[in-house]
Amino acid sequence: MPLSPHLPPLSALELLVDVARTSSIGAAARLHGISQQAASERLRSIESQVGLALVVRGPRGSSLTPAGRVMVEWAVRLLDVAGEIDAALDTLRAGRDRALHVAASMTVAEHLLPRWLVLLRQRQLTAGQEPTAVSLEATNSRTVLEEVLDGRADIGFVEGSTAPGVRSLEIGTDDLVVVTAPGHPWTRRRRPVTAAELAATALTSREEGSGTRGVLEDALAAAGLEPAAPAVELTTSTAVREAVRAGSPPAVLSRLTVGADVAAGALAVVPVPDLDLRRTLRAVWTGSARPPAGAVRDLLAVATAAE
Repeated sequence: MPLSPHLPPLSALELLVDVARTSSIGAAARLHGISQQAASERLRSIESQVGLALVVRGPRGSSLTPAGRVMVEWAVRLLDVAGEIDAALDTLRAGRDRALHVAASMTVAEHLLPRWLVLLRQRQLTAGQEPTAVSLEATNSRTVLEEVLDGRADIGFVEGSTAPGVRSLEIGTDDLVVVTAPGHPWTRRRRPVTAAELAATALTSREEGSGTRGVLEDALAAAGLEPAAPAVELTTSTAVREAVRAGSPPAVLSRLTVGADVAAGALAVVPVPDLDLRRTLRAVWTGSARPPAGAVRDLLAVATAAE
């Protein structure tokens, strides 16, 4: 059953109780950090809302009417219960901050988040805080956004664009590169591979919903091109990288993912000068807080400082 519109808010009841305790509107106003005039106006508003005279104002102070005394007795009980609920909510928030659920795109999860989580723990221990327990799901960017929107993840990290309904913060950038196995014909060419040639090639690709694949498709679309259907679709960047190393068709992957293999000569980077494959890495979350609070805020601070 909905509450009556005659019930004042808790803050108004607190003011009335303090008037009863101090016998002074001015003293109660100081306790609440407002002017005496504002306190008087709030008390008149309470009286109008409940339909009763509650306070008698006089030159030597203020006292309560009989109805006001009864209301204060009820209000004290209600405020005691509200205080217990408020303390319980603090406990729940503290528990939430100690259990952080993170969803991240594969590139971020594999190459950036491990270091961020170590730094988060160090930051919290230095501040004398209990370290946050973190659960991480590595998936594609589309699923990350879904999990953040439906509340399964407290914070997400995605590549490229975001979605309506989420707040976001740019935490860095990343380059995608075209890679092949050593000895592929593209590695022996004297002229660069063009965006049109890349679009016409059946690549080894991530699955639909992947941020890496989305950035490539967006870049080709900006050049007026449509990509050919993939030769192979795989669900992780690691699987794509290993497939190309074994002789699968070329792929477009994060430089973070292939850096060690390129340095070791296990993969070769093929420049495509007329295609912009830079992308933005973003943190995403929901709610009104910007920036968010608690462990989410701490992880964001670590991620932006580390990048």
